[in-house]
Amino acid sequence: MTLISTIAPHVPYLRRYARALLGEQGVADAFVRSALQALAAGERTPPAGANARTGLFCIFHGVLEASGMPQTPGSGPLSSEDLGPVQRLQRIAPPSRQAFLLTALEGFSIEETAQVLAVAPSRIEQLIARAQREIDAELATEVLIIEDEAVIAADIEALVLDLGHRIGGVAASRTEAVLLARERPPGLVLADIQLADGSSGIDAVKDIRSLADVPVIFITAFPERLLTGERPEPTFLITKPFQPETVKAAIGQALFFHPRRREAGSD
Repeated sequence: MTLISTIAPHVPYLRRYARALLGEQGVADAFVRSALQALAAGERTPPAGANARTGLFCIFHGVLEASGMPQTPGSGPLSSEDLGPVQRLQRIAPPSRQAFLLTALEGFSIEETAQVLAVAPSRIEQLIARAQREIDAELATEVLIIEDEAVIAADIEALVLDLGHRIGGVAASRTEAVLLARERPPGLVLADIQLADGSSGIDAVKDIRSLADVPVIFITAFPERLLTGERPEPTFLITKPFQPETVKAAIGQALFFHPRRREAGSD
C-alpha cells in the first residue's frame, strides 16, 4: 500500500479542518492540494513515528506555515444569531484556533496536536484554554439546568456562572423544565436523564426542542440509555461523576458548533 493510498481516507477530514481554520473553501482546498502535491513529490514527509492521519496534518501545517497564515475574514462583532461556526472561528487568534479545532473538531489528543503544531503539549493546553475563554466570552447565553439532585445542580450552576453564562432556571422534573423553557427560552440546556419524580430528562429535552432549536448536553449516570444505536445519539454526553473541566469544554463546544446562536434572555 502506497503512502498516498494510506492517507487518502483522511483527506476529507483535512479539507473540513482547513475550511474551518481558513474560513473559505477555495483557499482551504488550495492549501490541501499543495500539501498533497508536496507529499507526492517527496518534498515533505510525515514525522517519524506519526500515524497516517497525524502525518497528513503535519504536512498540511508545514505547507501552511511556509506560506504564511492567510488573513481571514470576520473581525467584526458577533451581532447576528445567524453567524455560523466558521465565521465565529475567525475571531480566535490562529494558534488557539488551530489547537481548538484539532482537538474539538478533529478529535486529536493533546500529544497528537502538539506533534501537528510542532510545540510542547503544555503549550497546546494553554492555547486551548485561551480559545475556550474567547469562545465563552463571545457566546455567553442563558442556561437551563435539568437536574433533581440539589448538590449536583449547585455544582453545575457554579460552573455555568464561572464561564460567564446566565442561569435561566434549575428544573427537577420534565414539567418544570418545559415551563421554565417557555418562560425564559434557553440558549443551552444541561440535562440529567433520570429525574426524581420518575419523569425523563430525554422527554423534557424533546419538548423543549419542539419549541426552539437549542444545543443540549446530557450529564448522567446512565449513558447506556442514550448510547443505544437505535436513535440519533447526543453529540455531547458526560458521565457522572464528572470533571468540571470536561463540562466547561463541552459547554464551549456545544455553543460554538451549534448552527444557530440564540441570544436567549437578552434584551
